[in-house]
Amino acid sequence: MLPQEIIRKKRDKQRLTPAEIAFFVSGITSGGVSEGQIAAFAMAVFFNGMDMTERVALTRAMMESGAVLDWASLRLDGPVLDKHSTGGVGDKTSLILGPIMAACGCYVPMISGRGLGHTGGTLDKFDAIPGYQTAPDLDTFRRVVKEAGCAIIGQTADLAPADRRFYAIRDVTATVESVALITASILAKKLAAGLQGLVMDVKTGSGAFAAELEMARELADSIVRVANGAGVRTSALITDMNQVLGRSAGNAVEVMEAMRCLKGEATEQRLLDCTLALSAELLVTGGKAADRREGQQLAERAIASGRAAAHFQRMVVGLGGPADLLERPERHLARAPVVLPCFPDQAGTIRSMDTRAIGMAIVALGGGRAKPTDAIDHRVGLTEIAALGDEIGPERPIALVHAADETTAEMAMARIRRAVRTVGPAARSGPVVIEELH
Repeated sequence: MLPQEIIRKKRDKQRLTPAEIAFFVSGITSGGVSEGQIAAFAMAVFFNGMDMTERVALTRAMMESGAVLDWASLRLDGPVLDKHSTGGVGDKTSLILGPIMAACGCYVPMISGRGLGHTGGTLDKFDAIPGYQTAPDLDTFRRVVKEAGCAIIGQTADLAPADRRFYAIRDVTATVESVALITASILAKKLAAGLQGLVMDVKTGSGAFAAELEMARELADSIVRVANGAGVRTSALITDMNQVLGRSAGNAVEVMEAMRCLKGEATEQRLLDCTLALSAELLVTGGKAADRREGQQLAERAIASGRAAAHFQRMVVGLGGPADLLERPERHLARAPVVLPCFPDQAGTIRSMDTRAIGMAIVALGGGRAKPTDAIDHRVGLTEIAALGDEIGPERPIALVHAADETTAEMAMARIRRAVRTVGPAARSGPVVIEELH
C-alpha cells in the first residue's frame, strides 16, 4: 500500500478499508507517512467525512498505536470506567466525579488534557496542587488506580502516540473541526486506558466547542456509536454551557470549589446537578445501579458520607500531593496577590452571557493558553461568578477577579463587562442536562 493512494481514495469520496486505515496510522506512528501526507489525509477527511465503519477502524488503529492498558492482573473488584468532557468554562466535574465513582466501588483511570483557547484543562487544575504528578509512569498510575480507586493524569508517551502527532498537524492545518477525527482522537486515548464503560459530557452553548445543539448531537451520536462499535459500553449527555459551570473559573480556584463540593459544603446547583447526572449514568453503565435514580442516590451518599472526599485525598497523596490538602487548602494552593470586584456597566438581571469571552478573560489574566507552549499562572481566575437570572449592580459584582497585578485585572474586567448583558432576549437557562444518548 502507498500513503498517497489512500489519500487519493478518500479525496475521491471512497470508503477506506480497515487495513488501509491501519496502514496509514502505522505510518503516522513510525514516521513512514510525512507531515504533508498526514495534512492531506486530514483535509480529505475534513471535506468528505468517514462513515461509522471507517471511524471505528480509525479509532481502533490509533488506540492500538501504543500501549493498551489491561487491568486484569490487578484483580480489581469493580468495573473500570471513565468520563470525558468536550470542554467548557468552569468545568470541574472530573475532580468531583472520579472520587465519587471510586467511593461507589468503581475504578477510574482518567486520561485528561490541558486547556487551550477559552476552555480550561483538568490537568492544569491539578498542576495547581504542589507535588501532584500529572505525568507518572504507568506502574504508578496503575498502583494509584488500585489503591485510591481513581487517578487523573495526562496522556503518557505510551498511550495512543499516533494521536499526538496527528492532532499536532490537524491543529496547524485547520482540520480540527472534523467530527470523524474528533471522535477518533477522543476515543483512542480513552479506550487505550482499558475501559469497560464511558460516559461523554458533550457541551453546547456559547462557551462550548459545539456552540450549536445540532453539532453537539452529531458529535455525541458519533462518539456513542463508535465507542460501542469498538466494544466499550458508552452513553452521552448533552449539557448546557451558556454560562460558567459553578461559581469559579481558573485553576486553583476551581480546585477549591471542587473540594468544597466533595466535603458536602454549599455548592452551586448546576455544577452539582451536572456531576450527579454524569455519575448516575456511569454507575448504571458499570452495573452498580439499576437506574439513574438509584445511581444519583449512591453518588449523593458518597459525598454525604465523606467517602468521596477520602478517595480524592488518597489519589492526591498517591500522586505526590500534600496529605492535608482537604483540611488546609490555603497552605498549599497559591493565591493571587490582587482580588478586585468586577461591577457591571449597567445594573440589572443577567439575561445572557458570552461564556467563551469569560474564558478568554481568564486567558488574559494568565490562567489559560493562547498556544500550547504558554505558561499558566495557576493563582488567577474568577470566583463568585454571577449566573443567568442573577441581579448585578453596585452591590453585586459580576465576579471577583483574582489577578497577578491591577493592570491585568483591569484588562480582564473590560472583557467580562462586555460578555454579560442585562438587556435583550434571555439566553437559555433550563436544566443543565439537555439530552441523553445511548
